[in-house]
Amino acid sequence: MKVNGQEFNVIKLLGKGKGGYSYLVTNGKENYVLKQIHHEPCSYYQFGNKIEAEINDYNTLKNIGLRMPRLIEADIENERILKEYIEGNSIYEYVLNGKMKPDYLEQIKAMCGLLYPAKINIDYFPTNFIVQNDELYYIDYECNEYSGEWNFENWGIKYWSKTPEFIEYAKLHSN
Repeated sequence: MKVNGQEFNVIKLLGKGKGGYSYLVTNGKENYVLKQIHHEPCSYYQFGNKIEAEINDYNTLKNIGLRMPRLIEADIENERILKEYIEGNSIYEYVLNGKMKPDYLEQIKAMCGLLYPAKINIDYFPTNFIVQNDELYYIDYECNEYSGEWNFENWGIKYWSKTPEFIEYAKLHSN
């Protein structure tokens, strides 16, 4: 796959989200994440211009000071984003394997302490968070206007431990 003419070899598909497919790619020297925007329907979410939203959301979160992968390049024409690869396990994997640490909850609460005063919510689903060297990173760029219904305490927390919601999701998405 190419980003603004620079070629990257796909190592593997990392995942599919509401707005795109994320791939682990390499230029032969370093690994990156390449997000290819898709336009598949999503019944519970309305999108505008997805590539512009990715860039705007990145800048919003960067200005707030959220720990996340650096945006390296955006290919507007091909609707691709190239970003820093944060190697590690997701919070989803930690919960699934019974290895969740209280410190990770403290770190997400510290992130909320940055987000809420700025009137911003992020997508708190645990696949959007990677732990590297015991530091929590939000690896998605999606953010929205703050809503109590969708904040961490009312929605996200339901998936940060083996709750009925988490167990149901894991059952539906197991290989």
